[in-house]
Amino acid sequence: MKRTGFIMLLAIGFAACNSQSEKKEETVMAETNTDSGWISLFDGQSLKGWHNYGKASVGEAWKVADGNLYLDTTQKDGWQIKGGGDIITDEAFENFHLKLEWKIAPNGNSGIIFYIHEDTAKYDHVWQTGPEMQVLDNDGHGDGKITKHRAGDLYDLISCSTETVKPVGEWNAVEIISNNGKLDFILNGTNVVSTILWDEAWTNLVAGSKFKQWPGFGTYKEGHIALQDHGNTVWYRNIKIKRL
Repeated sequence: MKRTGFIMLLAIGFAACNSQSEKKEETVMAETNTDSGWISLFDGQSLKGWHNYGKASVGEAWKVADGNLYLDTTQKDGWQIKGGGDIITDEAFENFHLKLEWKIAPNGNSGIIFYIHEDTAKYDHVWQTGPEMQVLDNDGHGDGKITKHRAGDLYDLISCSTETVKPVGEWNAVEIISNNGKLDFILNGTNVVSTILWDEAWTNLVAGSKFKQWPGFGTYKEGHIALQDHGNTVWYRNIKIKRL
């Protein structure tokens, strides 16, 4: 075989291999993008995608630093923070799988609230429509002494089956999964709450709670997700969601 012919064959072979490699890489990337389905709710740099309940933007007390979203509690305003308030996602969600991490300051209280119906003419606060996963320093905050008010509980409705919350100041990994009425709370890898929404048992559960005074509570099947300003420093990070 002539040298020029040999070189041409090598070039063709290299091009074919390179093309196959590129196709393989494209396929892997496509599978990864299709497979995940996760939507980031916090980019680690800004508050894009969030606003205060009933407002157009986020108050200045909610800040971002080192990839964390946190509440600066320098200036109190009653039981909440000046420039704080509860923040909610711009988007509403129906069936979803939410993941995030939180840590709380000593004696702190906050919450992750979902299925919020944003109607300020009817409801003054996010917790008047949306159920909550409690975020709490169990040992330092008074709510830690109240049944169904401890970290990881479905607040005022169902206690954790087992407590897996980490000590104050450490990060806790949360998953909230709501799919066609089945609700699960996972805290640090353990399923701590599992229940069914919107059936007769759920209605009775709400009727026996502090939320019975708000007829809309726990009835909405689509809504926003909130991070609560309860007047204490709290941090959140790695917030993402998948529609189911």
